Amino acid sequence: MSSFQKENDAAKSLFRRLEFAVTPIVSGDYSHHRDRATMASRVSFTQVRLEVELERYRAECQWDKMPAIIDQMQAARFHEDDDYGTLMMAEALLEECLQENMDLLRRATPLLDKTQTRLYRAKGHLNTILSRGRLTPRYLNEALLLMAKVHYVQGRYRDAQGMCARVGLEELTQDDQPTYHLRLLAEGFVIKGLSLDHQIVSSVSRVRLSEREEESLSCYLRACDAALSFLQELDKTVTTPHAKTAKANLLPPPVEMDLGYFLQAALQSAYICLLRRGHLAQGAHQLRRVLRVVESRGSQSFRKSAARKLAGVLLSSVSEDSYWPPLGPPPSAWLHREGAAASKDAIYPTVRPPQRYSTECCFCPQDVVEEALLLLLITESMVSYTHTHTCTQPACLLSNVSPNFHTVSQTFLCFPTCSLSPSSSSLSVSLFIQASGEAVISRLPDQAEARQASLQDATSVYDLLTIGMARRGQYAMLSECLERAMKFSFNEFHLWHQLGLSLMAAGKFEEAEALSQSVVSMGEGAGELLPRAYLALGLCCSLQASDASLKADRNDFNKRALQALSKAHSLDPLDAQIAMYLALQLALVRQVSAAMEPLQAALTLHGDDLHSLHLLTLLLSAQKHYRHALDTVGLALSQHPDNFNLLFTKVKLEEALLGPAVALQTCEEMLQRWQSRYDVSRSSETDDSSSTPMAERTEVSPGGRKPSIHLTLPDFQDASTGSLSPSSVAVSRLDAALSEVSDISSSRRQGPTYIWTTLERIWLQAGELFMADSRLKEAQFCIAEASSIFPNSHSLLLQRGRLAELRGQLDEAKGLYDEALAIHPTGERILVHMGRLLVRTGRVHLGEKILRDAVQVHSTSHEAWSGLGEALQSRSASQAPDCFLTALELEASCPIRPFTIILREL
Repeated sequence: MSSFQKENDAAKSLFRRLEFAVTPIVSGDYSHHRDRATMASRVSFTQVRLEVELERYRAECQWDKMPAIIDQMQAARFHEDDDYGTLMMAEALLEECLQENMDLLRRATPLLDKTQTRLYRAKGHLNTILSRGRLTPRYLNEALLLMAKVHYVQGRYRDAQGMCARVGLEELTQDDQPTYHLRLLAEGFVIKGLSLDHQIVSSVSRVRLSEREEESLSCYLRACDAALSFLQELDKTVTTPHAKTAKANLLPPPVEMDLGYFLQAALQSAYICLLRRGHLAQGAHQLRRVLRVVESRGSQSFRKSAARKLAGVLLSSVSEDSYWPPLGPPPSAWLHREGAAASKDAIYPTVRPPQRYSTECCFCPQDVVEEALLLLLITESMVSYTHTHTCTQPACLLSNVSPNFHTVSQTFLCFPTCSLSPSSSSLSVSLFIQASGEAVISRLPDQAEARQASLQDATSVYDLLTIGMARRGQYAMLSECLERAMKFSFNEFHLWHQLGLSLMAAGKFEEAEALSQSVVSMGEGAGELLPRAYLALGLCCSLQASDASLKADRNDFNKRALQALSKAHSLDPLDAQIAMYLALQLALVRQVSAAMEPLQAALTLHGDDLHSLHLLTLLLSAQKHYRHALDTVGLALSQHPDNFNLLFTKVKLEEALLGPAVALQTCEEMLQRWQSRYDVSRSSETDDSSSTPMAERTEVSPGGRKPSIHLTLPDFQDASTGSLSPSSVAVSRLDAALSEVSDISSSRRQGPTYIWTTLERIWLQAGELFMADSRLKEAQFCIAEASSIFPNSHSLLLQRGRLAELRGQLDEAKGLYDEALAIHPTGERILVHMGRLLVRTGRVHLGEKILRDAVQVHSTSHEAWSGLGEALQSRSASQAPDCFLTALELEASCPIRPFTIILREL
């Protein structure tokens, strides 16, 4: 079939469709033709084709192609008796003018006729059209909407509102109309809402002001739904080919949508208005609504902005306790605070809502951080890269993005049932993420503006990701995300610095050191951030020194760390953090007296700093000033009462100064503090496992639950004799306590690992104190409590081995030490106890080897040197005195707890 015949058939089909089309806007019955009885003889197929082409260009906002079609119509003498061509030309001129002045429109700067030639010509055409009145009602309405747009961009907001009132936007129906009518409808609503907001209200009463705000908000909500419906309908017309053209593969590729100012305003004004007025719950609800809308071509940029905004609102304004599910309405308490009885979308229903994804069989976030991270990971994929990912953890928040994600900007709520199925333990799903606007990496001068906008988008997303992932402790994943940003972050210090910090937090010290060194090499180019770069470099070297297994490497890293930190301190002596970490590094190499000077400077600058006070406590204990150290830790606890790290230090000081009995009282207080903080009001904010089920979350409230476990130190001594023989009451209490502890199974240990590690450490510390007080029964009870939490931890196995050794069960103790070494081969205390046990049981050479390993890895451990001296002395080796002397020297500067307990982080 010839191309002419194909065109003729297509024109005939379009003619028959248009002939029977009815689209009431203002009044009467109309179509593309005013008189159906006579149009068949008057309208040629060429005219129909040109008009349909114009409709398509208007729908796709291809304004630059419209003048050529209008010229063809004028040359063919179509529409000589009306102003149809003039209307089309006016719209094309107006829209091209608005595209050129987006920045002025965003700043609400009025456009002037004398500086905007296209605007002047479009305004003249529209005035001519409206004065003649030769258009049909349908096109007259379009002219009124265009004139309203002209009035708005020129700052005549009351006139713009009046034009919208003449059209009667509220009575418009959206059924059986051309696609571009939905765009005009959305723009009309948003122009009316913006005009109401811009009008001066100084003389308006408070009641009238409230009514005006409600009216503008209703316009924004309807504009948003109309704009989303327009984009969806446009997708249908562009992506649904004719049967014949589809077979011949003649369908032109979709044109990228460039949303104009008013269409962007229609999409965003509703949630921006709500958030600006302080209605956080309703604003978040509106953002969730638009993110559940089926994705369409042209909406990806908007969805990216909406997802980023929603994540920011969730992280900054919604707590764990006040979080509500994404599919539900805002809580009544939130609405009451915002002065609303229901969400605005329920009060102002739209005429034709956009199509939304089904919510059946979908994965739904269970807490605020989970939802925010899903949003941000989706957004990050849209601003940075094209990526293919294989997910092996169904329904897992901490996969790159959520599993089986059909398209990157599809709503985060829509994940298939299989991702939540218990049987799908290893679901492998290919995820194809296509960034709608891939990050601009070109360094050409004409791309500078686009590159800067791309960088700003990425920076805002990565800053929020840093906040969210830090709450989860997912630093490794954060560093991976930031690495993807490096391709468009040349010479952008902030993102490179964030990457360095994330690498340090993730334990990737070599990469972090290399990155910090590259920043340091910039010299003066790094500006005021150069001291921070030296600080990062020093901490990287310090952390590598702690991990080094060879003494030469350890000494080299310590030397480089001191040099970098000293340089940082010389560049910025008023930075308290730099001074504190310089003091810590000096303490780590046992220059205790030298560490006091920078620490005093840090405390002078920041007297209540937690790490500085803790370091001062450890330095005082290293100088054997235990009373002063205890007073200092008491001062620190008065300002940081819930810090368990300080409390463990206090326990050690009390044991050394006042005896195990006093220290056990502090352990009892720690158990109660842990219970009041973590067990009564569970929080999954830093959950690094799966989500908490909703049914369990609703049971967790600050005042409505009893403690799930009983945390009290045992006391099995007979009050009259002090005997270790337990009475019947003590036995029953032990059985009851162990029964309660058995409830702390892996299924009930919700929340982050560190809180349960803290509880285990409290029980093990109490057990150690009981052993020091020769109360082995109570020590066994504490170990049993710890065993119910992490039954295979190396700390627990070490404690069980010590208890067995005290009871004379040496073979059992050796087996437990072996298990602990298999889990943690470089553990200082494990190596020391194992070596001494082997020496004690006659296996001197093996014990000596293990103690030498301990000395090699932990060269500042006086216990390891002392144990090695004992092993050498048992076989009359001449090096034994040297080992004892080294142990004495190291013990003289040994703190009550290792200096490494102070976190080295930025």
